[in-house]
Amino acid sequence: MDPTNRGPEEYGHDDGSAPRQRPPRDPLTHALGHGGAPHTPALARTVQLVAGDHLLTVNPVDGSEIELCPPGERPPRPVKFSATERTELTRAGRPAVPPGVPQPRLPLLERQEERERLVRLLARGRSVRLTGPSGSGRTALLDAVADDCADLAPDGVVRLSGHRRTADDLLHDLFAAVHNAPLHRPEQDELLALVHDIGAVVVLDDVEFGGTALDDLLDATPECAWLVSATPRTAAPSADSLLEEVFLGGLGRGGGLELLERAVGRVLTEEEANWAGDLWFESEGLPLRFVQAGALLRQRDQLTADPHAFDGFGHQADAPVDAPFDAEDGHEVPLPSLAEGAAPAALLASRLSESARATLRFAVALGGEVPHQAHLPALVGHTHADAALAELVGCALVTPVGSHYRLAAGVQTQLEAVGYASDAEETARAAARHYTWWAGHPSVTPERVAAEADAVLAALAALVPLTVPPTEEDESVTAVELARAAAPAFAAGLHWSAWERALRSGAEAARLAGEVADQAYFHHELGVLALCGGQLDRARAELEASIGLRGALADKRGTVAGRRALALVTDRSGTPPPTGIGPAAGIGVAAGIGSTTGEEVPDARYEESASPPSGVPAAFAAVPALQGPGEPATLLTHRSGSAASAKTRGAGATGRVKGLVSGTRRNLAAAGAGALLAAVLGTVVTLGATSNPDDNTPSEKVGVGPSAGVGEEDGGLGADRPKKGSSDADSTSRPTDPGKDGVLGTSDDPTPTSTGEPSDDPSGSKDPSPTTSTSKPPSSTSKPSTSPSKPPTGSTPPTSSTPTPTPSEPDPSGEPSEPPPSTPETSDSASGPASSPAESSSAASSPADSGVPGSPTVI
Repeated sequence: MDPTNRGPEEYGHDDGSAPRQRPPRDPLTHALGHGGAPHTPALARTVQLVAGDHLLTVNPVDGSEIELCPPGERPPRPVKFSATERTELTRAGRPAVPPGVPQPRLPLLERQEERERLVRLLARGRSVRLTGPSGSGRTALLDAVADDCADLAPDGVVRLSGHRRTADDLLHDLFAAVHNAPLHRPEQDELLALVHDIGAVVVLDDVEFGGTALDDLLDATPECAWLVSATPRTAAPSADSLLEEVFLGGLGRGGGLELLERAVGRVLTEEEANWAGDLWFESEGLPLRFVQAGALLRQRDQLTADPHAFDGFGHQADAPVDAPFDAEDGHEVPLPSLAEGAAPAALLASRLSESARATLRFAVALGGEVPHQAHLPALVGHTHADAALAELVGCALVTPVGSHYRLAAGVQTQLEAVGYASDAEETARAAARHYTWWAGHPSVTPERVAAEADAVLAALAALVPLTVPPTEEDESVTAVELARAAAPAFAAGLHWSAWERALRSGAEAARLAGEVADQAYFHHELGVLALCGGQLDRARAELEASIGLRGALADKRGTVAGRRALALVTDRSGTPPPTGIGPAAGIGVAAGIGSTTGEEVPDARYEESASPPSGVPAAFAAVPALQGPGEPATLLTHRSGSAASAKTRGAGATGRVKGLVSGTRRNLAAAGAGALLAAVLGTVVTLGATSNPDDNTPSEKVGVGPSAGVGEEDGGLGADRPKKGSSDADSTSRPTDPGKDGVLGTSDDPTPTSTGEPSDDPSGSKDPSPTTSTSKPPSSTSKPSTSPSKPPTGSTPPTSSTPTPTPSEPDPSGEPSEPPPSTPETSDSASGPASSPAESSSAASSPADSGVPGSPTVI
């Protein structure tokens, strides 16, 4: 974010070529636009990047999409920057230079011994931890040592900031500072391999962790020499750490007076020297206090020359800023008290311009984070408000941290004591509205949003506890909108710790505001983030919550995106999701509003199939007859083709094998059962096909009456039939060749028997394979019935002493006539309902089960 090359869009003054998101102040202009037409919303900014083995598409609308990275999309091995490129990156990572006259650089006093010692240790490849209180000049000493070590390592000097950064964040920052890998975030193993080969002097300022985390950071980079600075409040390194400890204290009395004179720009008077001595004792010689005291003395000089030197904007009217003190020509202004010298923030701020004071209010409301100077004109409402940063830097009220500024040590507390936090809520809300518009603007790159992450997250953290459901007057929730705008930019800018913080803050704000759709979005993004980090259990929980919430909202696109990500989690973990995760069933798991009675949640149909957790078992490859050409690999269905399978499918005997969702053991058991069933059915089909070579068509053996059972339109068995022309070889879905005598498996003797008793020949016995009859089974009060099929042409009907009901003849229109009243009730099972032994004997002696031609048995 270069302040000297800002585009007009940064302040909302677009040229009209790009759609604007920030409404103008004039309502009429907002309604009509530049050309009399309403503004069109800006297109959503999507970014595609590679994260480990995944291809991540950051989608700020429906949620990010993640998939395994195709081989063609994998980036090559990253290459290192050249020395010139590293120098340019280091310059770009420094804080922006305030506009106006450059401030004089104060010398590094009484630090020569520490400076030489640090350079010696780093030249030997040793890592050092520099410990000193806030305001002791640690950053200035690090800058000097970094300049001395520019040529020590092959990869030069790398400057990093540990402010609100974890060890993992710093490893990624080190990788990005040395390697040229845009839109590439390596996984942990690849990252460790890449940083292992980096040989550089790493200068890390303001580290916030110690102990084993710091040891792991050093162990991951054995070719680097680390110079780490921390405060005494930071956790110490472990006992067996190889870090050298260097402590930094305050300046001596002489050094403090010399620094004060350099800050004022003149020789101190005797009164001022005595006052500085008392200040040295009070401040323990911290250089920051003497720089701030020098600013107090400069302001005193200006007031002495002209009591009205500071106008409403803090500028001196006539005399230059650096005018020498002349007590005879000016007005005498007393020295600040010792308390004001030890805590000078309130007095210094009272003599600054209105823009500088407004900037301090924003910094206090944002927890000490100072917005970038490019944002100050829009926040403060003054065209030249960016010059306020120069005033704050000159007074040492702000100090550089990484690539931005924040309030110096102790300034936050001092300003809050004098009322700068009285309107913190409204100030933070104004900053959040500005950052929402700015972060979502198409012209702002994700890298620029990531550089302003600390201020954006501070505004978000300040507003989340204050979030309430929206009212009719204010339908927007500022915290939710800011999180929705900033989180995708943080993800695309590879600042993933800020991405996670924004998502968690947004989820909490959405929960407090009752915004279910936004809450589902944040849970989805958290699941994707956890999946990229290898945290599969957390990813599953977040994605299931998102799917449940989106299912309740009927958000089809979002639900599909969540299911795709959940399928990838299942493939990676090998553990299936619980039953019932879907639009209706998952809401209870997601938001805790489902049933808690322990009732089984009904199965939900997925819109697209997912691969089994551990792949398809090899045994299923041997059963092509049981799987239709269009079926997914995770669903195995045994089609019976008649009402006979309705009962068995409901009982779970030969019905749909839902499997491949219960682990390896159940998969293997299902595979074995499928293979055995295929062998049995194959034997039956083979015997039936080879028993009789006659070319009698099956249509002459089967009656015209419809099969008893559930129809196709009822969603029953008919819905599972294979498509016409499919390769499904399931023998139970259609009648087989009746064979030579019109009966499958009958004896070679074509002479029909005169009785209804079964034949003694084993081949004339009832086929043990599952059969389907188109006739209605007998009831407990009626006689056994025969098949309504007509006998084949040229055959003699069997002779029986028992009269049988005549089957109904088809109507000339093609529709079957109503059966006679004596026709028994139907059954969903081929064997009929449970019957007594007598009924079973009667049924066994019927011609339909005998080996008589004209009574075919349909398989």
